[in-house]
Amino acid sequence: MMEVTLTCEECGSGIHVIPNAEATVAKCDVCNKEASVHFTAEHEEGILKQCPCCERKDFYSQKDFNRKIGVALFVIAAILSIWTYGISFIVLYVMDLILFKKLGQIAICYKCNTIFRNVSNIKDIHGFNHEMNDRIVYSDHDFDGKQLEHH
Repeated sequence: MMEVTLTCEECGSGIHVIPNAEATVAKCDVCNKEASVHFTAEHEEGILKQCPCCERKDFYSQKDFNRKIGVALFVIAAILSIWTYGISFIVLYVMDLILFKKLGQIAICYKCNTIFRNVSNIKDIHGFNHEMNDRIVYSDHDFDGKQLEHH
């Protein structure tokens, strides 16, 4: 079953939702602000084709790992490298390799950064594309779910 995490526009907290075609709003547990959602039967089945929040079709996939934790681990390894002569980086590399093998993929909406877990069609979603991200975020370009290709 797909899990959706959208970001509250008011306080920035994560709003965790299980798709339900009858639901029209998701309520933040922290500030009680309601966000409009439009789930379909496909969402209930775990198929991601359109974002239930912004109704865009542009997504990217990545490993389900918190970036802040990754940066913190790197900083710790860098500080410890003074006394470990760089061995802490090898330990960090091994930890990263283990996590890379164990963690699953998630999909993220380019436009509103909504996170989707347990997506059944995750293999159809491409990885992050910097140019697509810039065009969507800065000029509101809509790729309508098509991957940007350069020839």
